[in-house]
Amino acid sequence: MESITALYGTFWALLPPIIAIALALLTKEVYSSLFVGIVVGGFLYSGGSFVGALNHIFMETVEVGGEEVNFGMVHTVADAYNVGILIFLVFLGIIVQLMNRAGGSAAFGEWASKRIRTRIGAQLATMALGVLIFIDDYFNCLTVGSVMRPVTDRHNVSRAKLAYLIDATAAPVCIIAPISSWAAAVSGFAPEGTNGLLLFIKAIPYNYYAILTFVMIISVVLLRIDYGPMARHEMNAIKNNDLFTVPSPGYEETEGSEKSGKVIDLVLPIVCLVICCVIGMIYTGGFFDGENFIDAFANCDASNGLVLGSFMGLVITLVWYIVRGTMKFKECMECLTEGFKAMVPAIMILVLAWTLKNMTDSLGAAEYVAGVVAKSAGAFQNLLPAIIFVIACFLSFATGTSWGTFGILIPITLNVFPLETAGTISVICVSACMAGAVCGDHCSPISDTTIMSSAGAQCNHIAHVSTQMPYAMTAAAISFLVYVAAGFIQNAAICLVMGIAMTVVVMLLLRFVTKSGIESET
Repeated sequence: MESITALYGTFWALLPPIIAIALALLTKEVYSSLFVGIVVGGFLYSGGSFVGALNHIFMETVEVGGEEVNFGMVHTVADAYNVGILIFLVFLGIIVQLMNRAGGSAAFGEWASKRIRTRIGAQLATMALGVLIFIDDYFNCLTVGSVMRPVTDRHNVSRAKLAYLIDATAAPVCIIAPISSWAAAVSGFAPEGTNGLLLFIKAIPYNYYAILTFVMIISVVLLRIDYGPMARHEMNAIKNNDLFTVPSPGYEETEGSEKSGKVIDLVLPIVCLVICCVIGMIYTGGFFDGENFIDAFANCDASNGLVLGSFMGLVITLVWYIVRGTMKFKECMECLTEGFKAMVPAIMILVLAWTLKNMTDSLGAAEYVAGVVAKSAGAFQNLLPAIIFVIACFLSFATGTSWGTFGILIPITLNVFPLETAGTISVICVSACMAGAVCGDHCSPISDTTIMSSAGAQCNHIAHVSTQMPYAMTAAAISFLVYVAAGFIQNAAICLVMGIAMTVVVMLLLRFVTKSGIESET
C-alpha cells in the first residue's frame, strides 16, 4: 500500500485521459489509446518507477483519507458494480443473438418497413423508442440498437447516424426522467437533509442541453441536415449502400437468419426484458419490503437490478423459443457463446475506460476540479451556471463519467449556493452541472454510454465519436449561451424558448451554409 503521490490534486491528474482521448481521435484506434493513457497515469503516480507503475496499473491499493481504496485493472474488473454491468452486457448480447437466429429481428424489420417508409420515419422512430425507454441509459442503448438496426438498415441510415440517435437520446432522456437510474444517482449526491428527488425535478426545466438535444435531433432529421464527418457516412450509405464507411471489424456482416420468424419473436423478449429489468431494479431498492415505487427506484442498485432483470428476460426468451418450436435447445446453447463474443469489443473498451477513470481518481482529478470551481464561485455569481456547465463538460469528457461528475460538482455547488438561501440560482447551477456532465459524456470516447451506443448500433467506436462530436458541440455552444442568460434572467420558460429558437436558427443556417441536406429519399 502506498501513500498519495506528490502530483495529487494538480492539473497533471487530467493528463492521462487527455492523452488517451487525443490518441484515440488521432489514431482511430481505441484499445491502445486507452492503455497508453493508463500507463502514463501509472508512471505519474509512481514518480517514474517501472515496478511502481506496473503495480498501480494492475492491482494497487492506495490510502486516501485514512481509507484503503482499490485501483488498477484487476480491482476494476473485480468491482461488484462493474461485474454486474458486464454480465448485463453478456445477457443482452445473448438475447440479441437469440432474436436474430430465431428470425425475430428480420421479421420485425420486414413488418416495420411496410409502416416506416422513409429515412425520416426510421430516424424519428429510433428517437421515439429511445424516449420511451427512459429507465436506464445502458439498457436504452443496447435495446434501441437491437430493435431499430433492421429498420434503419433497410432505409440506408448509416450506423454512425444510428449510434448518434441512440446516444443523443439515451442520457438526455434519463437526465430529465424522474423515474430512472440517473434520477436515483443524482438524488444520492444531494447533501444530507436535502430532498434529492425534489431537487432533481426542480432542475428538469433548466436542463437545457438535454432538452435542446432533442430539438436538435428533430431538426437534423426533418431538415435532412448532415455536417462534419457524419455527412460522408450518410451520403456513402445512401449512394453506395455502405452503412459503415470505415472498417468495423465484427460488424460488417449483418447477422441473418434462414428461419421464418414472426414479429412476436422480437417483441415478446423485448417487452419481457423491459418489465423484468424494472422489477429487478425496484426489487433491489426494497419495493417488495414495503418501500413505495418512487423510493424503491431512488434507492435501487442499477447494476444488480439489470443483472436480475436481464437474466429473467433471457430465461423467458429461451423457454418461449423452445416451447414454440422456433429453435432447438442445441441452437439456443450455441447462441450463448455467439452473444458473448458479440459483446467482447464493448467489454474490452469498458474495462480500459473504467481503469483509466480509476487512474484519474488516484491522481486527484476530482479535488483539482473542485478547487477550480470553489475559487471561481464568488466573483462570477450570475455567470456561475455557464461556468459550471463548461467545467462539468470538461470533467466528464476527461474522465468519461457523468455520474462521477455529478458526485464531484453537485455537493460543491450546493455548498456555495445553499437551496435555503440561494433559491433559483442554486437549482440552475445543479442543472448546469447535470447538463454539462451529459454533454461531456457524449463527446468522450472513453465514456461508457458512448461505448454502449457504439455496441448497440454495431458501429466502429471512433467513427461514432468523431461523427457525433460536431453535433454535441453545437448543442453545447447553444446551451452555454442559454446558461449565461439563465444566470441573469432566472426564468426557465423564457430561457428555454430562447434556446429552442437559437437551435432552430442555427440548424437552418447550417443547412444553408453546408448545403448538405438530403433532397431526396431513397
